Amino acid sequence: MSKHIPTNLCLHQKSHRLEITFENGETFTMPCEYLRVYSPSAAVRGHGPGQEVLQVDKEGVNIIAIEPVGNYAVKIYYDDGHNSGIYDWDLLYTLGKHQDELWQDYLRKLKEAGHSHSQLQD
Repeated sequence: MSKHIPTNLCLHQKSHRLEITFENGETFTMPCEYLRVYSPSAAVRGHGPGQEVLQVDKEGVNIIAIEPVGNYAVKIYYDDGHNSGIYDWDLLYTLGKHQDELWQDYLRKLKEAGHSHSQLQD
């Protein structure tokens, strides 16, 4: 059972952001790109530790649909065709709570792998 239950989920397609409020009153606004690169799918996370696949060229990706999965999660459909991740409430809460450090870690990995991003300084 999920420890974190959302009370509101709002997609802001123009700004490419998903806003989610939890019953404890915390609200997180997360860019679609951030959610896409941290998808819980096997295509992103692999099938075990060390098998993660760095997601590149995802700037500008947007969410085109969100579908409930039972009462514990959502399936997110992206305009790049990705739709295989199931985001449970605890994962969305964790992604919101640790957004700053996870985003910086992603940018570091991109830079180390020699990829560009508008938020990376040359």
